[in-house]
Amino acid sequence: MDALEIKKYFPILDQEVNGHPLVYLDNAATSQKPVQVIEALDKYYREYNSNVHRGVHTLGNRATDAYEGARDKVRKFIHAKAREEIVFTRGTTTALNTIAQSYGRANVNEGDEIVITYMEHHSNIIPWQQLAKEKGAVLKYLPLQENGSVLLEDAREMITEKTKIVSIMMVSNVLGTINPIKEIAEIAHQKGAVMVVDGAQTAPHMKIDVQDLNCDFLAFSGHKMCGPTGIGVMYGKKEHLEKMEPIEFGGEMIDFVGLYDSTWKELPWKFEGGTPIIAGAIGLGAAIDFLEEIGLDEIEQYEHRLADYAMEKMSTIEGMTIYGPLAGEKRAGLVTFNLGDVHPHDVATVLDAEGIAVRAGHHCAQPLMKWLNCSATARASFYVYNSEEDIDRLVQGLVKTKEYFSDVF
Repeated sequence: MDALEIKKYFPILDQEVNGHPLVYLDNAATSQKPVQVIEALDKYYREYNSNVHRGVHTLGNRATDAYEGARDKVRKFIHAKAREEIVFTRGTTTALNTIAQSYGRANVNEGDEIVITYMEHHSNIIPWQQLAKEKGAVLKYLPLQENGSVLLEDAREMITEKTKIVSIMMVSNVLGTINPIKEIAEIAHQKGAVMVVDGAQTAPHMKIDVQDLNCDFLAFSGHKMCGPTGIGVMYGKKEHLEKMEPIEFGGEMIDFVGLYDSTWKELPWKFEGGTPIIAGAIGLGAAIDFLEEIGLDEIEQYEHRLADYAMEKMSTIEGMTIYGPLAGEKRAGLVTFNLGDVHPHDVATVLDAEGIAVRAGHHCAQPLMKWLNCSATARASFYVYNSEEDIDRLVQGLVKTKEYFSDVF
């Protein structure tokens, strides 16, 4: 895989920031968009902007074909059985909230258990907190090992006959941990629970086969995988979605509306109330085409090499603390770190002055920060257009940061 050639498809990366060539290392927050996606959005708005499903005119038919064609691309992308199992949402957060408010409310009762982990993103914590409070259920956290991994032995112990839902991110946006979702799903099913997967950090970087994982639900966002913002996917096994009630009501999702009662459309449209995210879905379809042309296996292997290279180089800096699995262990393409006692925001500010974009803060994972015994961290996250040269620039920037704050070392 030639990252420098791939980088040419991303116009935003061809610029200087603060007098330096841009090095974008904030991909876990959002990825940049290739010209193929930008052109797909431009073409929709220029040539066939129209609402979908409702009209019989030519532009409406073209828009509907493109929108539903994107659904078929997503189905194939995650290896779902049927297109009815693919619901477009505003993003991972909306998808997880829909699962909690629709499936959760109907199936979780007082005394039941919901199992998550300390590493979860807030969007995979708060919906379950709220559901547990509403239903009088028990929210349980799987413990983490020193390197940020989950033991299957702990999963077997904590997932019980009282457990109704297990919801875990497949890849940690902070630690880079890759969780054994298939094995945890098997444990959950043995106890009669459903398996919900936060795939926000997975879909951009590695192949997903929901049938092989045997997960019941999967959520992910388009903007982290070269697609537009404001579009995401909720996958659910058809047997669950058919029984679930929609949580948004209005146009598009109805079958018949009477004065005092209404009925819903069939799957997947009963969950897509109102004018759907047409351009977003079309852009997501173009992003999937782009990623599949490169190859998800190639992307995963390349990013693992970048992470190992980054950890090797960064570890040479005195005072550097790196969190998550060690170099050589299975981990995603990101490195979360702290540099001595320098606040991560200060680290990110100095790096920005060098044209290097990283993330600093709690990364929407405050319980994990507490577990790490720190209030914040800095994070460099890599994607298909990053290279070892970008990491070398990062290391140089960190050395300069250390020199600037030499009084705290």
